[in-house]
Amino acid sequence: MGNKIKVLVVDDSSVVRQTLSDILNSDPQIEVIATAADPFLAAERMRTIVPDVITLDVEMPKMDGLTFLQKIMSQHPIPVVMCSSLADMGSETALKALEYGAVDIITKPKMGTKQFIEESRIQICDTIKAAASARVQRLTIHHQASPKLTADVIMPKPTSHAMIQTTEKVVVVGASTGGTEALKVFLESLPEDTPGIVIVQHMPENFTAAFAKRLDSTCKVTVKEAADNDTVVRGRALIAPGNKHTLLKRSGARYYVEVKDGPLVSRHRPSVDVLFRSAARYGGKNIVGVIMTGMGDDGARGMKEMHDAGAVTIAQDEASCVVFGMPHEAIKQGGVDKVVSLERIAPEVLKLSL
Repeated sequence: MGNKIKVLVVDDSSVVRQTLSDILNSDPQIEVIATAADPFLAAERMRTIVPDVITLDVEMPKMDGLTFLQKIMSQHPIPVVMCSSLADMGSETALKALEYGAVDIITKPKMGTKQFIEESRIQICDTIKAAASARVQRLTIHHQASPKLTADVIMPKPTSHAMIQTTEKVVVVGASTGGTEALKVFLESLPEDTPGIVIVQHMPENFTAAFAKRLDSTCKVTVKEAADNDTVVRGRALIAPGNKHTLLKRSGARYYVEVKDGPLVSRHRPSVDVLFRSAARYGGKNIVGVIMTGMGDDGARGMKEMHDAGAVTIAQDEASCVVFGMPHEAIKQGGVDKVVSLERIAPEVLKLSL
């Protein structure tokens, strides 16, 4: 990569500014060009140099992050990543920020085990890279790469076709950058008798419950954060909890989810590859798989495995994606049956679920 991704870090905590700068500068593709303690200082910095990505504290004195975000997105749209402390997790402000055009949310870096710090570094740097390639719209109102694990570390590859005694369909969905708004469009389009849905959206811990609650209030289907052993039933969408892998399992004719710990898979936890592999193994031709907007290739291998097991698979098209990474990789691997716009995904899913 020729030019580094230029990042402006905006946070009222000097410790967070320094820690975030150290993490981002450790990646050879990223450079923190400036930091600011509040939005007014950030605006000053932006007069002399325009960043590729801004990390923005959710709660700040003088002007909160949401107000500043609205100003940025309405005047000079730049990819913004909201940075939230554990105390803010699931806050209405951060979720509202996604509606106002922020491309993602990260949690503020904090001390922990060596593995925790390294996983945090991977996820933060990857989020910034995804944001840098995101298409944002105007609001109207080389650190050595860590080994990239595959789904093998959670579950072996499917060795035989899934049981076929039941004809009940299950829909599995994977999304990342831009996915919060894409999922809103998709889920709000579905009738209340839609087949059971299991979703992996790359999102920090504690946010998924608030995200599910918000969707539940606007959708005909019930939306909830998945809990271990939840049954997959018609009219309900289960969203994988942040920082946990979620697998589709089956006992007789009953589909349910297993929520478990494990290492990062395809650099994520939850991982779309893990969900999709489990769907290939336990659902086979009873599955309708959907891969949406997102950076990287999480879900591409799993979608090919579902496709090979007899599932019907759909990818969101480039024009409607914020980042076309995940669908593009799935298409390249030959695991996609249909490529459609975001607005067409719900009708296709319903047609294929008959």
